[in-house]
Amino acid sequence: MTSVDAPQPSPVPAPRGRRLLRGLVRPGTAVLSGVLLYLSFPPRTVWWLALPGFALLAWTLYGRRLRAGFGLGYLAGLGFLLPLLFWTGAEVGAFPWVALVAAETVFVGCAGLGIAAVSRLPGWPLWAAAVWIAGEAARARVPFGGFPWGKIAFGQADGLFLPLAAVGGTPVLGFGVVLCGFGLYEAFRQVLAYRRTRRVPRAAVTAAALSVLAPVAGAFAALPLVSDTAQHGTATVAAVQGNVPRAGLDFNSQRRAVLDNHVRRTEQLAADVKAGKVPQPDFVLWPENSSDLDPYRNGDARLVIDEAVRAIGVPTVVGAVVTPDTGKLRNTLIQWDPARGPVATYDKRHVQPFGEYIPMRSFVRIFNSDVDRVSRDFGPGTKVGLFDLAGTRVGLVTCFEAAFDGAVRDPVEAGAELIAVPSNNATFDRSEMTYQQLAMSRVRAVEHSRAVIVPATSGVSAVIRPDGTVVRQTKMFTADALVERVPLRTSITPATRLGTLPEALLVAVAAGGLGWVIVRSVRIRRAGSRA
Repeated sequence: MTSVDAPQPSPVPAPRGRRLLRGLVRPGTAVLSGVLLYLSFPPRTVWWLALPGFALLAWTLYGRRLRAGFGLGYLAGLGFLLPLLFWTGAEVGAFPWVALVAAETVFVGCAGLGIAAVSRLPGWPLWAAAVWIAGEAARARVPFGGFPWGKIAFGQADGLFLPLAAVGGTPVLGFGVVLCGFGLYEAFRQVLAYRRTRRVPRAAVTAAALSVLAPVAGAFAALPLVSDTAQHGTATVAAVQGNVPRAGLDFNSQRRAVLDNHVRRTEQLAADVKAGKVPQPDFVLWPENSSDLDPYRNGDARLVIDEAVRAIGVPTVVGAVVTPDTGKLRNTLIQWDPARGPVATYDKRHVQPFGEYIPMRSFVRIFNSDVDRVSRDFGPGTKVGLFDLAGTRVGLVTCFEAAFDGAVRDPVEAGAELIAVPSNNATFDRSEMTYQQLAMSRVRAVEHSRAVIVPATSGVSAVIRPDGTVVRQTKMFTADALVERVPLRTSITPATRLGTLPEALLVAVAAGGLGWVIVRSVRIRRAGSRA
């Protein structure tokens, strides 16, 4: 028998365990990419971890089928959002936390599907980054008004790319980060291809280089938009953090305790001003829910607020739950004048689903009886928040609203020279939530070139300059007051002026990429059927 006729040995199958491990590489990498995205968020300052996070995500999704793209994207979303949103179950158990993450991760899974679809297009990092931002845009709007928490932009308050917020808001900032991360993977992929073939495909290499360098160059080019110089004088602002008697859902169960804490700390501030320890503020900001009683219906609450505001002698913004005879509750900020009492109000426009109102209450009760802690739903306000406080036009954004682009942009468009974000984070204990929210306010400061003041019931309260730097902040669960002179600004950034246009353009780019994929698929099928 000749060597030609000799039987060839059959290939030896890999051991089952090795095949299993190989099958877990991509899913495991997808989860790891999500964990890196989580680690890039505050209170950590390693913002740059988002770049390898997206590079790994690109590796897992590149060239995958659509079904695999959704599954791998979903796994990445779990790695990202499970730890990021852990605080949502701090007081009500694991079910609400897991249910929220499971729902929100569907959007990340759909983004993964779209990224896998466009990954074979020329210049795919551009299309893929736009798909990610389109997913964020959808998540910020549905269901129940949306939940923008975890936008990639909100992890970049300490980052190189932050000036992009002044160009096009959170969509452009997030797009720059995602594009750079995907570009890093494409550059790595081209290096590997060159080592195999010794060929340099110019178009692909150029696309990779631009994907990495364009966001960095854009951030440096946007630096002149970031300024903390005063354009309309300055204002001396006081942010009062009265603290709460206890953390958790029962923070306000002891009648008038939260209110009395803020009254005492304001009266102490007045004494400190009189003693010359701190400068006289032009106005004072109390947090959201700083009055645990409706001062319109409770005479004792109104009396002590009056006494505190008269003691400090300047307009004061008081957060209260207003309880009308009929209809829904209102989460209200009240402008309190030392001579005239309540003179203006702002009702929170973005009320929090499952926190301030319960959608599908009877269904949700099956899984968690804590829904009945919200015995009466809050209703949304309709007017933009803008108070004239001692001649300063102050835009009002209540707590959760800081996550919504339009809620912050509206008062700036209406003429705000400074932004106030009164907040109540006491129900989330000592979790990372308060630092995540503070980072949002830092991004908003750069986005709209306004100082941002964050008074919080239990912390962290902060004074943020228009360039995003925190000049003063409190510790958590302490009584304190921050007094700081801040610049007032009137200029409008491109982000403010353009509004939703940058996001709409990026969504259109994503749609264009997906449309291109569909057209190519149809042409390939037609060519195959003819053959």
